[in-house]
Amino acid sequence: MSEFASVWWGLVVGGFSMVPAPVIGELHLAGILGAAVVLSLPAVTWRYFGLFVTTVHELGHAVAALVSLQRVSGIELRFDHSGVTMTRGRGGWRAVWTAFWGYPVPALVGTGLVGAAVSGAASIALSLSALILLALVFLIRNVQGFVVAGLLVGLSTALVWYASPALTGYATLSTGVALLVGAVKDWFKVTAVHIRRHSALASSDAYLLAQRSGVPAVVWLGLFACIIGGCILGTAGLLYGAVFRSS
Repeated sequence: MSEFASVWWGLVVGGFSMVPAPVIGELHLAGILGAAVVLSLPAVTWRYFGLFVTTVHELGHAVAALVSLQRVSGIELRFDHSGVTMTRGRGGWRAVWTAFWGYPVPALVGTGLVGAAVSGAASIALSLSALILLALVFLIRNVQGFVVAGLLVGLSTALVWYASPALTGYATLSTGVALLVGAVKDWFKVTAVHIRRHSALASSDAYLLAQRSGVPAVVWLGLFACIIGGCILGTAGLLYGAVFRSS
């Protein structure tokens, strides 16, 4: 193992420890929400942060495939925020299960990051993310995907090396909330495909789920919305509790 890899590994492993939870007053909360909005709403920043949301989306498919004992043969990520996870295995319920866990996963991960930060586990979440992103590199099957994955590994490494516990906490909080906003944004985007962009239906997970299960796409869109909405409520509760404890 090279010296660089050895140092990186040591820092990542060392990150699996609890740190003081960040203080979250009303001004801190406003800053966290503002940072999340800046990352996920303006077109200029969404162009880049949306790639991270897509990456989490595709990792959701990959993990779902592995859980259902399917083989993940590769992942492709593209600069236009599209992606595909290639799996091998039986169809039936496994194909439906794998196809479902795309759109809800950024919201679930976002809530998980917020929960980790307010409980003092932001460093653990950061180290785990760095390891997952490194593993992702070995699944990428296209050049654009390598660029995206490489940048994400670089960013996570920079945080592992240079971020103080306080910065780690606030960065984890802002990223978690931004993932929730991104999940909502992508849900509206896929819903618009079904309402007025029928030519792009083949790119919709809800359409693919309908084809594979016989259950209408509107039901799958509704299930996506329920999970995303539940994550928003859960995150709001976590943040409210953190502000209450800090007051």
